Amino acid sequence: MNQANMDLGSGSRQGWLPRAFAHVVSIVFHPLFIPSYIAAFLLFLHPFAFAGDSDLYKKIKLTSVFVSTAFFPAFTVFLLKQLGFATSIRLKTQKERIIPIIASMVFYFWIFYVAKNQGDNPTELVQMLCAVFVSSIIALTANNFMKISLHGIAMGVLSGFFLYQAWISFIPMGLPLMVAILITGMVGTARLILGEHDYKELIAGYLTGLISLAIAVVVI
Repeated sequence: MNQANMDLGSGSRQGWLPRAFAHVVSIVFHPLFIPSYIAAFLLFLHPFAFAGDSDLYKKIKLTSVFVSTAFFPAFTVFLLKQLGFATSIRLKTQKERIIPIIASMVFYFWIFYVAKNQGDNPTELVQMLCAVFVSSIIALTANNFMKISLHGIAMGVLSGFFLYQAWISFIPMGLPLMVAILITGMVGTARLILGEHDYKELIAGYLTGLISLAIAVVVI
């Protein structure tokens, strides 16, 4: 009996730990945070993107990206939940995703438009913000046919961004690219563990992010 209880306890832990890890990964690398992570890399780690700018300027720039790409969209979802238009902030159904995606599209376009017309932003930042905006358009369209993975879209933009930078940059980008690919794999695995998406929805998300980045590179 004791051995059976021990085996049962071990199985419970093995089931609980992967799901707990998957939840943490899904939150830390939520799609709303990815633009800010990429912007933070350009602002504080890239040796040339914002060279010569003060720390205060960099913090203000990062805050503006975060407010437009994370805070406002998240606040929109919170309001929808409070008003009864969504049953959960996790937006489990395709119908619940429509208004948040449209709202996010507006915020993404605004920050992209401002960044593009300021004139002092590096091309890398503008391309990333353009890719985020384009991905929201594709996501809204795809949402009519399937519950496309928004995490997958964000990971497609993330990995696509660093893949492109590694291709064109004359500075070493191998480590950032490897980290991006690792995060992409972790997030995809996490979404499958949680049962939030199947392989088709996840792959469609990845491809959408990559295509959005490619469109941004061509346009900008």
